[in-house]
Amino acid sequence: MNDRAPTIEGPHMEYKDKVVLIVGASSGIGRTLALRLAGMGAQVVAMARREDRLRHLSAEIAARGGRCSLQVADAQDPAAALRAVQGALAEHGRIDLLMLNAGGAPAIDMRSMTAGEVLGYMRSNYDVAVNVLFPALDAMRRQRSGVVVATNSLAGLLGVPLQGPYCAAKGALKLLIDTCRVEFAEFGIRFVSVYPGFIATEATADDGMPAPLQMSEDRAVDHLLRALQGRYMDYAFPRPMAALVWLANALPKRLVVRILRRDVPPLGPELRPW
Repeated sequence: MNDRAPTIEGPHMEYKDKVVLIVGASSGIGRTLALRLAGMGAQVVAMARREDRLRHLSAEIAARGGRCSLQVADAQDPAAALRAVQGALAEHGRIDLLMLNAGGAPAIDMRSMTAGEVLGYMRSNYDVAVNVLFPALDAMRRQRSGVVVATNSLAGLLGVPLQGPYCAAKGALKLLIDTCRVEFAEFGIRFVSVYPGFIATEATADDGMPAPLQMSEDRAVDHLLRALQGRYMDYAFPRPMAALVWLANALPKRLVVRILRRDVPPLGPELRPW
């Protein structure tokens, strides 16, 4: 490959021979995305904790004629994340596209949580992105090109019941990417924040959360690729739910709190601290 590959951009984006590092590739949107991009000719680097699942993914991609290398790492560990990025660079020489897809949370009631438990969701939804993002950005700065896609959530735009720590982590990631977009612009690095609603994945099957307008992983990846193709900075879907979130942020806070409180379940005796 040339030292400077063509920039990934525009409505006629080509993924052939681009090096794509996908965090959280062992399941969910990350796995579906890896299969889709490998089918488009990308050199996929699949990163996740579960080696057995990554090997199944790699075998499936190879059976379809695609290319996939593996980086087994827990992105909550900064040193492990750094080694994974360095491993991808040692093998391919560059990272053209970084897909940050790790994270998630079941229904979680803050009224029964400790500070440590709340911070745990920050580590699994914010730290996992930061630990991979900045080593990858260092490489993109040197190559003076690259695209970073952060799979955020509509929950990162509005505090909702039973998702408080998750909302906080995703809100922090939103602001981080917004600031990166400004500070790294001179290096030709593009940042895309994607805000999905409810996605039907293995992890969300029994998470205890109501899931209106839930969509499949394949449909979610369609939207994600559309965000890339369309040169969006922020892309939220599905549109009806994104519109409701926008409206909630525009309405008086007292009214929004009153509406959202209807979705807060009673605090059962087993959860009461007294």
